[in-house]
Amino acid sequence: MDVTLVILSAGSSTRFESTIKKQWIRVGTKPLWKFVADRFNQFYNFKQTIITANKDDVKLYKLLSDYHIVQGGQTRHHSLKNAIAQVDTDYLLVTDVARACVSKDIVINLIKNIKDNDCVVPYLTPVDTIVYKTTTIDRDDVKLIQTPQLSKTSTLKKALEVGEFTDDRGAIEAINGKIKYIKGDKTAQKITFQGDEKLPCLEATSNLIFCGNGYDIHQFDMNKQMYLCGVKIDSEFGFKAHSDGDVAIHSIIDALLGGAGYGDIGEFFPDNDPKYKGIDSKKLLVEVVDLLYRTGFEIINIDVTIIAQTPKLAPYKKLMRESIKKLTRCENVNIKATTNEKLDSIGQKKAVAVITNANIKFKKTNN
Repeated sequence: MDVTLVILSAGSSTRFESTIKKQWIRVGTKPLWKFVADRFNQFYNFKQTIITANKDDVKLYKLLSDYHIVQGGQTRHHSLKNAIAQVDTDYLLVTDVARACVSKDIVINLIKNIKDNDCVVPYLTPVDTIVYKTTTIDRDDVKLIQTPQLSKTSTLKKALEVGEFTDDRGAIEAINGKIKYIKGDKTAQKITFQGDEKLPCLEATSNLIFCGNGYDIHQFDMNKQMYLCGVKIDSEFGFKAHSDGDVAIHSIIDALLGGAGYGDIGEFFPDNDPKYKGIDSKKLLVEVVDLLYRTGFEIINIDVTIIAQTPKLAPYKKLMRESIKKLTRCENVNIKATTNEKLDSIGQKKAVAVITNANIKFKKTNN
């Protein structure tokens, strides 16, 4: 049976209360959203896997996987509507990225039970006393609803037009669709708060250290002010560039992106995009640093080598180091300056080049 897998992964993770978004918790070295997608695809041969992502994460999701990535919406309902518009199978299995440890048995049991039903839903029976306001409710009448849920695509599409619902079952029930309930699994616990991610199926976050290398070179431009590491340099010329030309910061950005496996500066800030014309490179570095921290990294150290025949940079090294420390939230920053022994364009006082090495690691969620 052809089934599309939809993983909803565009949430804001507000209740998780961490600088790391929930979907970027690392399982070994994999982000949670990719771990969940890979895990489900081991259970069943889905015709297609669609993952919704926050608009700020779409580019990275596409870079790090071959799955079909769709920009999510403001709510679960809107994200699901965006995803279902891309579905071309008769059935779709919808799950939340926060349910990372769903078992193969649940997935197969959902598929086995879809015949003659519009939606199949796993549930748990509560074991504690249930009180609604001041009234005790028979717990046998209560179902704790889980995901994933398997639905007929045509029925769910129709149901989502009726109103906004917290799950697929609720939407289909609203149009009198046929619902079948099956026993769920305690292992399908949802990751909501910090500490919830300590589940048996989740490997601990890797302790690996990742090294990135960055290199950039810019010619001199008599009509521009020179900046290096965000510091204004007393010079008769600046750098020829689409941005302000801070060649040191550009090299640092490439090193950080390289360590994270996130491509290079040109992919994030194209030099033919008008919005980056003349931009302060410090803003670009802050954006990249925010990206790394939001997606589960922290910076260990940054080592910058500036290769310049002119100007003399010794008086600026301390200022440059302090500038980069502040911009990257990293205390371990080293700035070196050397000449090119009068060789090539650098030695002929036509350009400056910068080489940067940066080490980063995954940040633990309780930090």
